[in-house]
This record gives sequence, structure tokens and C-alpha cells, in this order.
Amino acid sequence: MNWIILVIAGVFEVGFTTCLKLSNNFSNMKWSIAFFICITLSFILLNKATQTLPMGTAYAVWTGIGAVGTVLVGIFFFEEPANFWRIFFIATLIGSILGLKFLAGGH
Repeated sequence: MNWIILVIAGVFEVGFTTCLKLSNNFSNMKWSIAFFICITLSFILLNKATQTLPMGTAYAVWTGIGAVGTVLVGIFFFEEPANFWRIFFIATLIGSILGLKFLAGGH
């Protein structure tokens, strides 16, 4: 169950980074409020997940989900580049996240 909570925390991390961009340096109130809601939920859920998962593993997976998700949001919604090397390294990051999950020492 805490792996699911950790994934949801990572999704909220993608949410807060996306809202940060859309807030236009916190000048757009709607996106600024959404940023603070997402960042709060992300940290609360990360904290919950680390109660049973190894802290280092949980943090690495959380940041990995956030990094991959944020890059994908950038590519699909903000017209950021999607060249071979960028996609290659995103794929290696996904592989690393999965490796951490499956080798987490019985958790």
C-alpha cells in the first residue's frame, strides 16, 4: 500500500512543478494555490510512505517519478524538446526507479 501512496506523492510532485510553471512566478492566484495544495499533499504522502519504506529508496523513487513526469509534461504540454538522448535518459531513469522498487529488500 505504501508503494501506491509513494506513487501518488510522485504524481503530486509533477503537479506542483507544473503548477509552479503555470503560476507565472506566483502572479496567477489559481495556479499558485494549486501549487501549494500539490506540494503539501506530496510531502504528506511522502512522509506517510517513509514510515514503512526505506527513506533513501522512497526519496529516490519520489524524485524520479517527479523528474520523469515533469519532463513528460514539458514535452507534451509545453513543447519542450524530445530528442533521442533526452528520451534515452528518461528511459534509464524509469529503469532505475523500477529497480529500486523491485530490489527494496522485501518491502
